[in-house]
Amino acid sequence: MKTLKKYFQRFTALAAAAAIAATFLSVPMLASAAPADDIKKGVNAGGSGAASDINGVIEAAINIFSVVVGVAAVIMIIVAGLKYVTSSGDSTSTASAKNTILFAIIGLIVVALAQILVRFVLSKV
Repeated sequence: MKTLKKYFQRFTALAAAAAIAATFLSVPMLASAAPADDIKKGVNAGGSGAASDINGVIEAAINIFSVVVGVAAVIMIIVAGLKYVTSSGDSTSTASAKNTILFAIIGLIVVALAQILVRFVLSKV
């Protein structure tokens, strides 16, 4: 059983490192994903000018933050699921895994509500 726990720890560390690397490598792709026409529309929109630029920056930052938190939450749910499966009936390990899943889901809900709130506020400005 100790070898299974060592394997699980190595797998968890490798999965976390791969997820972090993938997240940091995907951020430039997300930033450059806006088509040039959308950028031109934002520049040529006229009207409030600086306010629309700030709104765009805030919206882009919130989108990137949401993607990063979403990826982290999914990784935490997967790790907690593996921890739950390999807990061997130990009540503290199963409780810890359940709490990790619960907190990851709560984190996803908070991020979703934050994005809704920010979009609402930006639409009113």
